[in-house]
Amino acid sequence: MSRHIEFLIEEKVSIVFTSAGSPKLWTQKLQSHGIKVAHVVPNCKLALKCEAAGVDAVVAEGFEAGGHNEREEITTMMLIPQVRKVLAPEIPLIAAGGIASGEPMLAAMALGAESVQVGTRFAVTQESSAAEEFKKRCTAAGEAETWLTLKQYRPTRLLLNDYGKEARRLSESGATKEQLKAFCGEGRTKRGIFDGDLANGELEIGQIVSTCKDIPTAAEVVERMVKEFRARNEQLAKMKL
Repeated sequence: MSRHIEFLIEEKVSIVFTSAGSPKLWTQKLQSHGIKVAHVVPNCKLALKCEAAGVDAVVAEGFEAGGHNEREEITTMMLIPQVRKVLAPEIPLIAAGGIASGEPMLAAMALGAESVQVGTRFAVTQESSAAEEFKKRCTAAGEAETWLTLKQYRPTRLLLNDYGKEARRLSESGATKEQLKAFCGEGRTKRGIFDGDLANGELEIGQIVSTCKDIPTAAEVVERMVKEFRARNEQLAKMKL
């Protein structure tokens, strides 16, 4: 990891997002080179650790998000307002998990976020480095086709292909961490997302994938989200309570 950090510094990257570890690990080193640091957290306790570490922004990610998660099943809607209450007001809060269009972006900001982090929607774009087979599979996903499983080993939200269904079965039957580690093996994510093995690869993706019905450009995604955000905001402005 230190080699990656040095590369980011050499390339003068302006902002770095870190996760799955202590926010203290790289924050000061990166900031000493003029780089802003945002750290991803799944709960209030870790958000406060980010504040103590001096990060520039906190990403609060609900368990709707794809890929590796926490065992705690805290939704984005529950998480954002709670983190906003405990976090110092001067620290920007970025919402993540279940955001792929303008409406949930607006909702996240109403809950107290200053911005949003979008993963799944950009994974299913023309510029994405994911395999075309994976992208096409995502556009056909139903609303209940992702699952948070492998909790005894490394909690992961993924599509329920053959591998995912077996992972869920093993996890729910009480398999140990060692048994799940042996089952998953190495390179499952690359095999699924980047090599396009739709049966036996690990297809990590967020719950919101069921709304991603096409493969647009990244620019089109941004344009749509802004348009949807503004349209829904205007509708809300007309509501009378």
